[in-house]
Amino acid sequence: MRTHDLIVIGAGSGNMVIDDDFADLDVAIVDNRKFGGTCVNYGCIPSKMLSYTAQIADTVAGAGRFGVDADMRGMRWDEVRDRVFGRTDAVAADGEQGRRDSDFITVYDGHARFTAPGQLQISTDGDPVDVSAPRIVIAAGGRPVVPDAVAESGVPFETSDTVMRLDAPPEHLAVLGGGYIAAELAHVFAAAGSRVTIIEKSGQLLGGPQDEAVRTAYTDLMRSQYDLRCGAEVSEITGGAGDIVITLTDGSQVRADTLLVAAGRHSNSDRLDVEKGDLQTYEDGRIVVDEYCRATVEGVYALGDVSTSVPLKHVANREAAAVKHNLLHPDDLREVSHDLVPSAVFTNPQIASIGRTEKSCRDDDLDYRVGIAEYSEVAYGWAMEDTTGLCKVLATPDGTILGAHILGAQAATLIQLFVVAMNFGITADELADKPYWIHPALTEVVENALLQLRKSDS
Repeated sequence: MRTHDLIVIGAGSGNMVIDDDFADLDVAIVDNRKFGGTCVNYGCIPSKMLSYTAQIADTVAGAGRFGVDADMRGMRWDEVRDRVFGRTDAVAADGEQGRRDSDFITVYDGHARFTAPGQLQISTDGDPVDVSAPRIVIAAGGRPVVPDAVAESGVPFETSDTVMRLDAPPEHLAVLGGGYIAAELAHVFAAAGSRVTIIEKSGQLLGGPQDEAVRTAYTDLMRSQYDLRCGAEVSEITGGAGDIVITLTDGSQVRADTLLVAAGRHSNSDRLDVEKGDLQTYEDGRIVVDEYCRATVEGVYALGDVSTSVPLKHVANREAAAVKHNLLHPDDLREVSHDLVPSAVFTNPQIASIGRTEKSCRDDDLDYRVGIAEYSEVAYGWAMEDTTGLCKVLATPDGTILGAHILGAQAATLIQLFVVAMNFGITADELADKPYWIHPALTEVVENALLQLRKSDS
């Protein structure tokens, strides 16, 4: 059995832990998929590159509203796909080669499982390799959830791991799930020419951090673009490749050539035999960690989707930075806070959120105020002919900002104003009054929402 000083399981955010500060150690990185993890290869980056392309297609298709003569003749899907993955595949390959060329890193191409505390067996193309280390970082990520109704049907399906690499857009794409992954990929394939049906068991699309005003507005917008089947679940799936029949609990059926399962994600901890490593997990499978990302066995850390309660890439990156620091400085540990984590959905329109929703304020019986401004109320909204965008702010009577939610163009950027304000304790009045707000920039919709808070007090 080979002993390393440090083993990292996972070459996504886990790979970010290691740099030249560890050059005096014998380090191993283990992964059986591409370097860069989900974000580079199957998630954030390729999906956003495709989302941006879809946004361009939407802009061309809607050019007539602005008196511009333009024809949306279609998307050259194979060129778009190859451009996106040509770049991400190169990043993944370069990242792996850089590690293999390192003098202090050993790369194992295989799947690691615990055999005992501090010990792993790595399945490779050849004989299994047994390794050990006094310090282990688990960053094995997560994977798409596949409901039993789908898995047991025998019907072929795609997930976010596979659907973006299809050779051609489906003629009719059925999407099982109505969360952010479903919403983003539905937008991409609709722009590419697919008919889209979304099947969501709740009454509205999106969930999690999204405020009711945003969920309602977005769901209403999507009803005009997609075939929405909200409030129904799958009872049976039959058919085969190119002809899939989905029967819903409300008695209706959906017939499509391609099924995309986007029903959530699950920690990969159940594929690591963590119990043999004496590691504790939560009921949902995530590895238990403390505020320093330390697992329940000395010397073991976990980060990212395998353990975090907020499975977002920017959270995994923050956790990776903390784990790196804590490995190097065990007497000066750095905490990771999961308070005030912003999120964004890269659809058309974009959606972004931070902090409390109005429902959470009501549920906790908080004394709060609401300020809402619409894009159509500001000059840049006029320029964009935007009649649906909105910014909603929640604050206490003394001006402490509790949450903010934006639906509309540039939402993922505009939300950062609230991210900064909330993290530094800037009140709603201070944010409204102290900075100049460029006229007629879209940021005026944020200013107006803040000013509306005052009117709600009167």
